[in-house]
Amino acid sequence: MIPLVANDPPREVIELLERSHRLGADPRNTNYAGGNTSTKALIADPVTGTDTEVMWVKGSGGDLGTLQEAGLAMLRLDRLRALVGVYPGPEREDEMVAAFDFCMHGRGGAAPSIDTAMHGLVSCTNVDHLHPDAGIALATAADGEKLTAQCFGDTVVWVPWRRPGFQLGLDIAAIQEANPQAIGCILGGHGITAWGNSSDECESRSLHIIRTAEQFLVANGRPDPFGEVVEANIPLESTARRARAAELFPLLRGLASTDTRQVGHYSDAEVVLDFVSRGRLAELAALGTSCPDHFLRTKVRPMVVDLPGDAPLEELEKRIRELHQDYRREYQAYYERYATPDSPAMRGADPAVVLVPGVGMFSFGRDKQTARVASEFYINAINVMHGAESVSTYAPISEEEKFRIEYWELEEQKLRRMAPPKALATRIAFVTGAGSGIGAATARRLSAEGACVIVADLNFESAELVAKELGGSDKAFAVSVDVSSPEEVVAAINKSVLAFGGVDLVVNNAGLSISKSLQDTTIEDWDRQHSVMARGSFLVSQAAAKVMMAQSMGGDIIYIASKNAVFAGPNNVAYGAAKADQAHQVRLLAAELGQYGIRVNGINPDGVVRGSGIFAGGWGAQRASVYGVEEDKLGEFYAQRTLLKREVLPEHVASAVFVLCGPELVHTTGLHIAVDAGVAAAFLR
Repeated sequence: MIPLVANDPPREVIELLERSHRLGADPRNTNYAGGNTSTKALIADPVTGTDTEVMWVKGSGGDLGTLQEAGLAMLRLDRLRALVGVYPGPEREDEMVAAFDFCMHGRGGAAPSIDTAMHGLVSCTNVDHLHPDAGIALATAADGEKLTAQCFGDTVVWVPWRRPGFQLGLDIAAIQEANPQAIGCILGGHGITAWGNSSDECESRSLHIIRTAEQFLVANGRPDPFGEVVEANIPLESTARRARAAELFPLLRGLASTDTRQVGHYSDAEVVLDFVSRGRLAELAALGTSCPDHFLRTKVRPMVVDLPGDAPLEELEKRIRELHQDYRREYQAYYERYATPDSPAMRGADPAVVLVPGVGMFSFGRDKQTARVASEFYINAINVMHGAESVSTYAPISEEEKFRIEYWELEEQKLRRMAPPKALATRIAFVTGAGSGIGAATARRLSAEGACVIVADLNFESAELVAKELGGSDKAFAVSVDVSSPEEVVAAINKSVLAFGGVDLVVNNAGLSISKSLQDTTIEDWDRQHSVMARGSFLVSQAAAKVMMAQSMGGDIIYIASKNAVFAGPNNVAYGAAKADQAHQVRLLAAELGQYGIRVNGINPDGVVRGSGIFAGGWGAQRASVYGVEEDKLGEFYAQRTLLKREVLPEHVASAVFVLCGPELVHTTGLHIAVDAGVAAAFLR
């Protein structure tokens, strides 16, 4: 019996996915998550058995480069095209997206996007809609229609700006029918669309449009469309540039988080440094981006710092605060100019992109990926402006049209469909000793709760393995650091700032253990033990607190101390004294940093043997010898001496870290939590 529903995708779908991956893999063709592709084919209706023409089209959200079958919407073309007869007109455009649900073929798949009509109403079997920089440069040029004709003749047709939707689909279908010689079109202020009667033909035509536009801009463009280089804005030398970026980033992130907490991304790409060094920077940046995909992520325009990057730091910080207030006032006025009673509420008045001459670009978003994509999109916008200005005048869509897109109800619906943020979303955690044991378990737990994690360890290979396990550079970042070195600690914190924009949460976990009697403990033993734990925790807390104070967003510092901070055991003088030092640092820093909203708390674990780098490094054998048990039975020995008779694992300590830095104990500071399964002698009194 032939199955009612085929298990394997049709050949046309496989070709569509392969085409999408090739197009999406090259940033010259389209931006991340931008554009959509489609194919049409006849399949047997599983109910009637009759041939039915269906369309598979990339659904709302997702990225062409990684598109999977589940990311496609599947619609019946007879029903989709029948919507032409009931279309109520552009003034009721948004209603048509809901109507697409009644055209779906079968269950599952992605939600149809606003561009679905563009694909379904064009008669060719395959359609690509893309956002290439070169294509958008022509689309945003003041005389884009004329340039399109010069570039392509009559093979690519100009379509005036229209907001994406059903009417745009009707416009493109009509133009295709009226121009049978055309292989595609330039969409004013938007991008390109190409069509073909096979997947290969459609892809070939898309690439022809893009590469031809690129060649046209190179052949006809004038040099220096951004104006002359301003000497004061020449890029700082690499080391000085990144040092200045690390100094500015915490302040910028704090300001960008005035309404909603953000994560940051820094770019000093060559194209960025060139743009911010030019005489027309302020003029062109004020025009904003044009392609809807761009300004939905970058906001209507960036904030531009009007001082050179090597200006005195205090002067630069003062000016940045002033410019931020100006930006907020201007954005509020922009919203009020165009908002209607039906408009969604303002989502925040802070900039998503900040440009600093000589230093680069800082971008912000609800997570690292969103911040990074905003940066990539503004680089797209720079390329678009360069192309348009080289052959014409950059003329993006009007501010009012931008508002209609930015505060489109359909975009608001996308935001409402997003999963709620995790408890530690937008928090940036710096965990020392995170390559193994308690530190690694803590890094995993904080990441699982939504935090960006800096995995810091003396052993970089171990740290890198943990960071990769957590999901790569948008989730975690590995740094090598000797916490006893002031220079290495500052460098590690600066790397963390450049990776994510700042630091919100520190877990002082790095440690080592020396088990010797008083008489056998050497000065070197004592100094080594204290340099890592007492001195190391102090140095990390000092450097991180400086960043937290600059952010003005509060923060958490958590010390992984020990039962031995309060319990006196034999042959443990150096380790116990260092842990006692850490425990009192908690109280001292809680008293000092509370005025900045920074909470400082500690955890006193005991007997955490499994997965511990300390125990594996000789401490386990030493303690087993002290207590007269086999080393591999040490965890069981520790468990049996507790009130609960349970072994303490690294994950239990990580859970306590989450409780202290999570949303439930926001009024708690100066506290030590015991995670020892109950050791009466270590009860805090």
